[in-house]
Amino acid sequence: MSRFKKIRDSLFNYSKRDIDDNKNEGHDDFLCRFVLDGSGNTIGESIAVDDIEDIMIIKSEEKYLGVPLKHVEKKGKTLLVKGLVDTDKAILMGEKWRKESHYEIKYSEESD
Repeated sequence: MSRFKKIRDSLFNYSKRDIDDNKNEGHDDFLCRFVLDGSGNTIGESIAVDDIEDIMIIKSEEKYLGVPLKHVEKKGKTLLVKGLVDTDKAILMGEKWRKESHYEIKYSEESD
């Protein structure tokens, strides 16, 4: 590893994965798009890509769904989910992502 990389890593707290692994390049193109099923019905909106689990997170009404990226393709300005989706499993993967990624802030009712 070069001296520059060592300094950069220590200053900016990069992980080896952040530096060496560019597989998430292009995933930005999957974000903030409407996601449709095979029949053209809107499932929700894509909000994140989990590179570790290789899934897309879709916000659908009050739920978060996790769909494997291999089942998602770009179709114009929207995304299309290919094949059948196991809704129960998608909800479990989406909720797992939500619990790991979101922190709820509780406000007290009392005023200072």
